[in-house]
Amino acid sequence: MLSVSSAPHIRSRENTRDVMFDVIIALIPCIVAGLVFFGFRVVLLLAISVCSCLLFEWLSCFVFRMKTSIWDLSAIVSGIILTMLLPPTVPLWIPVMGSFFMIVIVKMCFGGIGQNFVNPAATGWAFLMICFPVIMTSFSAPFSHLSILGNNFLASPTPLSLAKADSGLDYLPSYLSLYFGSVSGAIGVTSGLAIIIGFLYLLWRKVISWETSLIYVAIVAVLTLAFGKDPLFHILSGSLLFGAVFLATDPTTTPLSKLGKCIFAAGLGLLTVCFRLFSSFPEGVCFSIILMNLLVPYIDKIKPRRFGGRT
Repeated sequence: MLSVSSAPHIRSRENTRDVMFDVIIALIPCIVAGLVFFGFRVVLLLAISVCSCLLFEWLSCFVFRMKTSIWDLSAIVSGIILTMLLPPTVPLWIPVMGSFFMIVIVKMCFGGIGQNFVNPAATGWAFLMICFPVIMTSFSAPFSHLSILGNNFLASPTPLSLAKADSGLDYLPSYLSLYFGSVSGAIGVTSGLAIIIGFLYLLWRKVISWETSLIYVAIVAVLTLAFGKDPLFHILSGSLLFGAVFLATDPTTTPLSKLGKCIFAAGLGLLTVCFRLFSSFPEGVCFSIILMNLLVPYIDKIKPRRFGGRT
């Protein structure tokens, strides 16, 4: 049977499922780090988030009369990333709420994978942060041995929260603590080592390119240094590295050309520093990614990608 379609005609053995499987593998070090520092409650939150994403995507396909897409593993990736962005102390219904918003509203209402114009996981986190700010900013210290309900924790400020308060500067964690992840924070973003391992794997598998991630981090380092802040502290703190590797490199919501990727990354760095230094938020990675996602169609017009040519 002859199938006729429009150009370009590209043959590749790699499909969406293969790419998503590689991303899942790259996320394993972050999952392990979260498990080590915050206990087995991480597994429960992860299971709830992933199962919710699969269920909501299947129901969306059924309601919208679309071909079932749960087998491409994208829902699983979204569920894992959302969980990595959550505090380990959140109630068990929080990942369900976040999964519903990012899968049904952000992804499936716009046509499914490849059609969403903002990053689903970042938008799901932002939705939860806006609706439940107290819950989303309640963190526990590492090795707190949280119960299943997560209501037995001693609140502990994140490194960025301490830096935001001048009185907390004397209690900032060491670079080694930030690098290995033994600090309070979201489940999968505290360990720079785990994120770098995932980054190197994705580069090796050619799932992502280096431009966006490295330029993003470099711009944050340069700007924080220019404002008299510690650049290494800001690189290793919060979700900067995680966002640079797993959120800012989403092919659907990022520019096509290399020039576009550089502009996109520079905008991310500028917005992140503005959020961290001049707003009431100690963190600004996800908000920066969402705002820059909205500008991607305009960035792509600067230098449109030519089919068959180099970017």
